[in-house]
Amino acid sequence: MLFDDTYRTITGPAEGIFRDKGSKFIASAFPIRSEEDFKDQLAAIKAEHPKARHHCWAFRLSPDRNVFRLNDDGEPSGTAGRPILNTILSADLTNLGVVVVRYFGGTLLGVPGLINAYKTATAEALKEAKVVEKTVNDVYSLHFDYLSMNDVMKIIKEEGLAILKQDYEDKCVIELEIRKGQLNKVLDWLGKIEGLEHRYLHTV
Repeated sequence: MLFDDTYRTITGPAEGIFRDKGSKFIASAFPIRSEEDFKDQLAAIKAEHPKARHHCWAFRLSPDRNVFRLNDDGEPSGTAGRPILNTILSADLTNLGVVVVRYFGGTLLGVPGLINAYKTATAEALKEAKVVEKTVNDVYSLHFDYLSMNDVMKIIKEEGLAILKQDYEDKCVIELEIRKGQLNKVLDWLGKIEGLEHRYLHTV
């Protein structure tokens, strides 16, 4: 299969700490679904550590892992955000952010020292995190007549699809997740049910 329909992320927040020559680096790793999620977390961490000299960070988003940002927040270029991101990449994780807060200890660490500190703090946080494998799913809404209910439910049951919403007022409407790898087969079967319309909503 060309498209890998699984990805690895973390289930909840985790923290790692690294100390060097009096400087203290506190890494916070957390799962995110969007850039807005990340900005909210970053703001909360800045509020929690207002006296810290730097709040350096990186995040990676999307199941195909191609959306990422990083920031050195005043540290020499390439010594903070990049090592944080590289640690996320080497752990093969996505849909997460890491913020490393630095309390300056009075002694300069130099470029290799900084790279090591940000990398190690991030690695410590990821070591504490619980990693989970998730599937890439497309969310569809199905609209059909009540008479087709059994046919639709049979497909949902056989393929183990997750129903997100259902409404059987006038016409039957079901919103469900279909794993990418199952998509063609499921849509093919649904297409054979008379009068059923399906609409793609978004990918999760």
